Amino acid sequence: MSEQKPRRKLAAILAADVVGFSKKMGENEDRTLRNLKACRTLTDESIEAHHGRVFGSAGDSVIAEFASPVDAIVAAVEFQRNLRDRNLKITPEDQMEFRVGLNLGDVIVEGDNLYGDGVNVAARLEPLAEPGGICVSGKFHDEVRRKLDLGFVSKGAQEMKNIEEPVHTFNVLMGHETEKVSQISSSAPSAAPTVRQPSANEKPRLIVLPFNNLSNVEDNDFLVDGIVEDLITEFSRINSIEVISRNTAFSLKGKEIENTKIAAEFGIDFIATGSIRSSGNRIRISVDLTDPATGSSIWSERYDATMDDVFEVQDEIVRKVIVALVGKLEMAGLERAKRKPTENLTSYEYLLRGRDFHHKFSKEGVLSAIEMLDKSIEADPNNAQAYAWRACSLGQGMGQGYFEGNLEDILAEAKSMIQKSLELDENDFECHRLLCEINKFFNDFEQAEYFGRKAFDMNPNDPRIVSAYGDLLVLTGRAGEGTDLLIKAYELDPVGMGASNADSRLGDVMFGTYMKGDYEQCLEYDKKTGKKKPMAWAAKIASLESLNQPQEKEAELKKFADAYPEIVLGEEIEKLHIQDASAKQTLKDLVA
Repeated sequence: MSEQKPRRKLAAILAADVVGFSKKMGENEDRTLRNLKACRTLTDESIEAHHGRVFGSAGDSVIAEFASPVDAIVAAVEFQRNLRDRNLKITPEDQMEFRVGLNLGDVIVEGDNLYGDGVNVAARLEPLAEPGGICVSGKFHDEVRRKLDLGFVSKGAQEMKNIEEPVHTFNVLMGHETEKVSQISSSAPSAAPTVRQPSANEKPRLIVLPFNNLSNVEDNDFLVDGIVEDLITEFSRINSIEVISRNTAFSLKGKEIENTKIAAEFGIDFIATGSIRSSGNRIRISVDLTDPATGSSIWSERYDATMDDVFEVQDEIVRKVIVALVGKLEMAGLERAKRKPTENLTSYEYLLRGRDFHHKFSKEGVLSAIEMLDKSIEADPNNAQAYAWRACSLGQGMGQGYFEGNLEDILAEAKSMIQKSLELDENDFECHRLLCEINKFFNDFEQAEYFGRKAFDMNPNDPRIVSAYGDLLVLTGRAGEGTDLLIKAYELDPVGMGASNADSRLGDVMFGTYMKGDYEQCLEYDKKTGKKKPMAWAAKIASLESLNQPQEKEAELKKFADAYPEIVLGEEIEKLHIQDASAKQTLKDLVA
């Protein structure tokens, strides 16, 4: 008789775990076990009530199966609400929070136990959930998203241990958020709501409300809603902000609700609104970003285009709005952080302050940046970008000679920061951009290329990523391809984001055109540039020498000396991370 093959089936798997259980056990075992028993009564009752079965329970963990993913998420939402209500009635020492992961997948049946990736993915999802929250796989999300009044926030694709393919993940905005829509739409007067104060590990939260169709043409509704949906999707890929789901945002469509009420009920920091108006073949999109705490407009813009290719128009508008809004969100967050006492900042706000100091390019700036980033890590040890930016600040300090002592130790510290950022978030494109820059600084061009390409593949429309990758290509002998990207970065960000500006991006383009041998084009871009950084001066002076214009060259050398009296241009070129040593020497000879 042949051996019987394992039986398989499709199942919804719930994995839950107590937040900080080991610490609680270390503090008081008896109290912790007593509270665990009380909480397990709530979890198990909900699981059983919604046709689930607990088949794994070790320590503080719960693993259950459901035939229906709808039953699984309803059970999870129910017991998370019940646990939350319990916590409101007891002392902090007795409170417990669970994280929950939900997956729909193929499992292997062996007696009363289940095995396989279907179970493993659920277990990997659980740590990704917020305390008291729920994280689901993309497959699970697709199955339930249209069947329940729940919102979802995409967290992107996540690499998981021993799971071959990345898993797209979503955090659940539980029903209490969408249930409040009808409540807050009431015309009855209410007390002035207060905007939430983020906890240490929370990021700014954005809602993109449905745009108004001002054309009185119902056929345009698909375009209006499509733009908003694409904006929500693209924003959801950005790890520095949290975006309210499409379901929740569109539940507010057509309702006249004050922004302050929306902010208070949903915990919103920023609100994006807009409108669309068409006339004949012309279309105008208006977008506004508002701070509900002050009622002020942070940024507004309008875009005019033709309807010849409506979908290209849509994509172009989405791209431009994403670039502009992300920059404004970060700047608004930084301004808010600057107004608050440093002891009250969140991890994200410390990160913004650290980045701001980093971009001052001074010894005091670097030291202050490291201080802020240390506090960011202390507030949230899982903030991957904080580690990456700290490594970047260490690299800047080493390059500029700001540090005393053993540079090998500082280098080792920077590398450990890099490794930590990768371990925390392999899928953060901002981290990959920074790792490209850091490895370029250490002249590890192979690693710089790897991280630069990965960041670019993840987000090819972020001007910072496009610029970093383009600059790397220029420095590694692919000046034509790199310069094209630098031009794209300038077109994406002509007025600058954060510490960058138009002159800086044009300076990068000038250097790229010089490196590819297009000296006349370099001089043409110089006409558009205001204040030039030393690299741009070097490109212009070298181009003048290459075009045999000695008088113009001498005049530019004098202008450079007046602009930067403390900088020797040859020494500045030596700091450039040009892979080809002969190309670097040629540039030094041309500016001599």
